[in-house]
Amino acid sequence: MNDFIDLFFNLDIMAQAWPLLLKGLIVTLQLCGVVIGLGLVGGLLLALGALSPRRWLKWPAVGFIDLFRALPPLVLLVFVFSGLPFAGLDLSPFVAVVIAFFLNNSAYFAEVFRAGIQSVPKGQAEAARATGLSQPQTLAHVVLPQAVRNVLPDLLSNTVEVVKLTSLASVVSLSELLYSANMARSVTYNSSPLILAALVYLAILWPLVRLISRYQRGLAVH
Repeated sequence: MNDFIDLFFNLDIMAQAWPLLLKGLIVTLQLCGVVIGLGLVGGLLLALGALSPRRWLKWPAVGFIDLFRALPPLVLLVFVFSGLPFAGLDLSPFVAVVIAFFLNNSAYFAEVFRAGIQSVPKGQAEAARATGLSQPQTLAHVVLPQAVRNVLPDLLSNTVEVVKLTSLASVVSLSELLYSANMARSVTYNSSPLILAALVYLAILWPLVRLISRYQRGLAVH
């Protein structure tokens, strides 16, 4: 039992590994911020394209969404990082991860936004247009606020998935949280840094998961 605790829950080794893990955590948070921000913007634009009556906008957007939802993110990451250099595009690990995860997550955010926009009764948009609002104004002031409120749990769930997805960045040697924990494990020959990394992920994600559950219960009541 003592050997088990020493191997997985060694507080001294956790303390030694913490500075390295903290640097990895900062990279993870930076990565999450960039990917989520770009994913939300890209997802909204894709959703608007997919809902457009113009075929030259609709079908490329639908094709993009279907393609990048179908591709496993790890395959996409390896292709961007290892495949694009053969075409003369030599990317840093951070940029490669951002591109791969942006392509993947913008497709998922697009589906969420599309469902949210379609959940708003068409009569509200028509009434807004009748008052003199332009189509962009109607979208910004009438449709999107309601759409976001209706699908906020799904947007937050996608955010949770992005945080978990960042652990795949260790495959391309990006010094994020998991990669840093694994480096500490290889130096100390002890798995306690991995347990510490898991606890950090839990500390970040548990409040988000609880917030989503609470919001969903609130929607059910109303």
